[in-house]
Amino acid sequence: MNSTQKSRFFGHEVEGSSLAVATASPSDADDSSLMKTVGWISAGLGAVALGLFVGRELRQRYKFNRRTPYDLYSHSGDEQDVDFGLGI
Repeated sequence: MNSTQKSRFFGHEVEGSSLAVATASPSDADDSSLMKTVGWISAGLGAVALGLFVGRELRQRYKFNRRTPYDLYSHSGDEQDVDFGLGI
């Protein structure tokens, strides 16, 4: 009994009687595909979380290094509602 398959690389046909093809059950392929998908999604989310953390740290350092002398008095120019001390 001869089986005929096409090679994936060059498109030529391979003929042989002792050609054994390992077949996995469909559930194994589905499980493997699902695990690969979950793995890639978790790796992507990990990269996004790391990027957000590093970006926040860099922005905080940038803002901290660009302080002005007025930043030391952060509430010096704020208007406040004063309900006491009017002498009435």
